[in-house]
Amino acid sequence: MAEPVRVRRLTGPEGQKLQQIVRRGGTSSVRYRRAMMLPASAGGNRVPVIAQLLQADEDTVRDVIHRFNEIGLACLDPQWAGGRPRLLDPDDEDFVIQTATTRPAKLGQPFTR
Repeated sequence: MAEPVRVRRLTGPEGQKLQQIVRRGGTSSVRYRRAMMLPASAGGNRVPVIAQLLQADEDTVRDVIHRFNEIGLACLDPQWAGGRPRLLDPDDEDFVIQTATTRPAKLGQPFTR
């Protein structure tokens, strides 16, 4: 059986920062919930208990713990992408803008708009 996932030992500044985030609660809800997962794990709670406590998915709790063990407090900030990659390169975008802002008569089109 695999060893349970646990957070590494927290340093003094890390513990203080996590306490500050959890007590104030003024940051984003994602950052707050992730900050609550880490001390719970450091206190000896297992992943299913933490997931039930925070009403989160067990895989999410595991991912946060693993990322904290790798990169520290930077794991609290979500790294979500902005969606689908752009299909236009800057040159194509400039061409579209120039065409859209030019009167059709100058482009040899019979339209007025």
